[in-house]
Amino acid sequence: MKYFPLIILLTTCLLTAQEKSILTLENQVSITSLDNSRNKIQFQKYSDNSKKSAGLGILYSLLLPGMGELYADGYSSGKYFTIADGVLWGTFIGMNVYANWQEENYKSYAVSHAGVSNEGKDAEYYATISGYLNIDDFNNEKALERNFDEMYNKERYFWKWETSDERKTFRSMWSSSEQTTNDIRFVVGALLLNRVASAINAVRLIAAHNKRLEEDELSWNISVGLANNKNLPTSLSFNFYTSF
Repeated sequence: MKYFPLIILLTTCLLTAQEKSILTLENQVSITSLDNSRNKIQFQKYSDNSKKSAGLGILYSLLLPGMGELYADGYSSGKYFTIADGVLWGTFIGMNVYANWQEENYKSYAVSHAGVSNEGKDAEYYATISGYLNIDDFNNEKALERNFDEMYNKERYFWKWETSDERKTFRSMWSSSEQTTNDIRFVVGALLLNRVASAINAVRLIAAHNKRLEEDELSWNISVGLANNKNLPTSLSFNFYTSF
């Protein structure tokens, strides 16, 4: 998981480089000689009619928010999605580290203060020992409820807190770890939402870019000819051609 942001960034850079390599803008100025008596200077320009792909914009934004806007030449708005993604990834990693640290702490505390063996214990077990002073109290309650199948084997699942304060201290550490783990889900949701919002923004920018191309797309050709004839005066011709 810790290498995932780097993989996203490298993939995006490769895709962007590949896409830009196929985009061309042709501006041509040429001087041609038609024959010995006539010279022609020709200026030609072809507009860049390379449209952006909405699909690529979405893909870039899903990989790394803001890259879709960069592809659409609109990174001024896309940078905020990139910054948000970095902050969210930092939060995600930090919360994971904290939750794991707290988990190690409460398990070590249970071993040293309640005689717990951590081998083969699931999350439900630690939730249970945070609410009862010892295994006898728990089993007695389950017996009164006639939930005999929920009773713990004393040899395998033994625990005994010496005081209520010890149990409360353990519960505080356990609750902190569990709460942080649950909150990570919201960070993951925010990461996904940020990508969707970036993709929508990228599509909007690409649509505007393509619309401008359709409105401004043209090519023009200007030629200036100089004719030298023995029996006629030197003449100058000027031609202008444009297409939409």
